[in-house]
Amino acid sequence: MVAPRAAARSNGRFYAILAVVAVIGVGTIAYFADHRPGLATTTAITPAPPGSLGPGKGHQLGNANAPVTVLEFADFECPACGVFAVVTEPDVRTRLINTGQVNYQFFDFPLPVHKNTWFASEAAACAEDQGKFWEMHDLLFNGQNDWNGEATSDPSSVFKGYAKDLHLDVDKFEDCYRSQAHMRDIQANQAEGDRRHVNQTPTFVIGTREVPGAVGFDQFRALVDSAAKAAGKPLATGGAAGAAPAAATPAPSAPGSR
Repeated sequence: MVAPRAAARSNGRFYAILAVVAVIGVGTIAYFADHRPGLATTTAITPAPPGSLGPGKGHQLGNANAPVTVLEFADFECPACGVFAVVTEPDVRTRLINTGQVNYQFFDFPLPVHKNTWFASEAAACAEDQGKFWEMHDLLFNGQNDWNGEATSDPSSVFKGYAKDLHLDVDKFEDCYRSQAHMRDIQANQAEGDRRHVNQTPTFVIGTREVPGAVGFDQFRALVDSAAKAAGKPLATGGAAGAAPAAATPAPSAPGSR
């Protein structure tokens, strides 16, 4: 009678283990049926062959015919870029861009030291498809500490949250993001920076002058004034230089405790 009881106990353990494995398997299938993988952990960045990229286009803000054009080459994960975006850029928008004095263009310039910056650029470009690049730009810089490479290896859930906050079509945003729909555009923007010998972020091209570093508003305004005079289009003090003001664009909010 001992041997049958031992066999029964052995069979019981076997079926118990089998049941646990089955439950785990069903749970895993259910999870992945409802959770699409994030781009950052499943897809590598594939560099474009040299010479295959078109010209960098950047992301434009303000009056395209403004007296002065400013290019910013920046990395969404760069702390100095974040400081400029939340401290200086609100004044730049309010006093120079929205008054029609500056045509502002943002160019992605991802640095290899930053793990998640390519994906942030992709998220911003996908938001631009739905007319919300600058709103996503502001959320990315204000929330750097929530999605940067030190915070997470997969920032996709944070970016999806931003898309919801901006009332984007989230399915379209996710499809764009996962497919790397704008990766070549980002690479083209980076290549434009390389062509101009940009070697740090942020770097600004104000008129014909290249200015590295996160400059303050007073210096930024002085550089814009100088560029306008050099172009024979001096700016009116405290107002636009004859150009129609661009539609007001919300400035990023203060980063609070971040």
